Amino acid sequence: MTRRKRRSLRRPALAVGLVAAAFAAWLAAGIYLPVGGGRQPVRITVQPDASPREVAAELRAAGLIRSATAFQIAAAWGDGWRQARAGDYALRRDMSAVAMLRAIERGEVVSESVTFPEGRTVWQMAEAAAAAGLGSADDFMRAAGAGGAREAGPAPADFGASFPLPGDSLEGYLFPDTYSVAHRPGAARDLVQKMLARFDEVVWRELLDGREPTNGQSLHQLITLASLVEAEAKLADERPIIAAVLLNRLKRGMPLECDATVQYALGPDRKPRLFNNDLKIASPYNTYLHPGLPPGPINSPGRASITAALHPASVPYLFYVARPDGSHVFTSTYAEHLRAVARSRAARASQQAPGYQAAPSPAASGTSALSAANGSRQGGAR
Repeated sequence: MTRRKRRSLRRPALAVGLVAAAFAAWLAAGIYLPVGGGRQPVRITVQPDASPREVAAELRAAGLIRSATAFQIAAAWGDGWRQARAGDYALRRDMSAVAMLRAIERGEVVSESVTFPEGRTVWQMAEAAAAAGLGSADDFMRAAGAGGAREAGPAPADFGASFPLPGDSLEGYLFPDTYSVAHRPGAARDLVQKMLARFDEVVWRELLDGREPTNGQSLHQLITLASLVEAEAKLADERPIIAAVLLNRLKRGMPLECDATVQYALGPDRKPRLFNNDLKIASPYNTYLHPGLPPGPINSPGRASITAALHPASVPYLFYVARPDGSHVFTSTYAEHLRAVARSRAARASQQAPGYQAAPSPAASGTSALSAANGSRQGGAR
């Protein structure tokens, strides 16, 4: 072969080598070199079943990667993309494209924290979850069962709980605490799952040792009673006494006439004051019309209220009335109760501005079981 022929063959090979080297350099830069520009997170949403091309286009539009094509080539290597999880990701411009790709493949989605104080209803929890970005309020309600005071909802999905779940709403079983949940499709269900797991841990396993209560109550009755205690008690040391009052009335066949149950029966929007007509609402939760406990919890009680319902005080009381400071006067007879109501009203009036005259109660006074003596309904303490 002549020298000229050998030279002519080398030129295409050299050109191919140069193109390959240039492509490799471009690909390496596109995959491994961050675009730069700070560590401020940029929120990116990966939709369910999103393709590498769709994700690459979003990352490029957000200025997070140098090349959408390079990202797609990197995603085509191996089978990692088939494991990618939908959700929200906090990515930064100081991350390489391959680092972002690995984060998406591993499902390193953003987590949101939400806190549920004791005594919140499933409606209030749904709004809090939505405000934290963990799906919509409707998503939470569907996961928790849409049951409530006015209409029964679908049965809760099978969450694999080790304790007996109620047949409709999970009201009362969503344990109040602070939770961190991945921000992705199905976050509301994930949150409900965590809340039930916490109930399982604190109530079923720690307080009940993995079995139904041994005091004659079912789990559902215990949580229902505890929810009333949660709604009524303001001081920790009064919880066992209030639980005892409610149980004493139940044992004697006396109606509970608890305002908190009426408020629950009225729905998500609590009224500042209850009137006589409110006490006539046709609901099984109306303990003015129906004897015994309501059919289910009216909120999610905390550990202290559940413990009080499980271990009530040994007292003879049948009534209580709230003092202005939130504590209660407990009495055993109706006559004593009426005198306590009068004293509490007088004390409350004396704390008002000069010239204040208490308005008459909007509902019948002096007849309910548990008087608040606060110028509103004479029902459950507040």
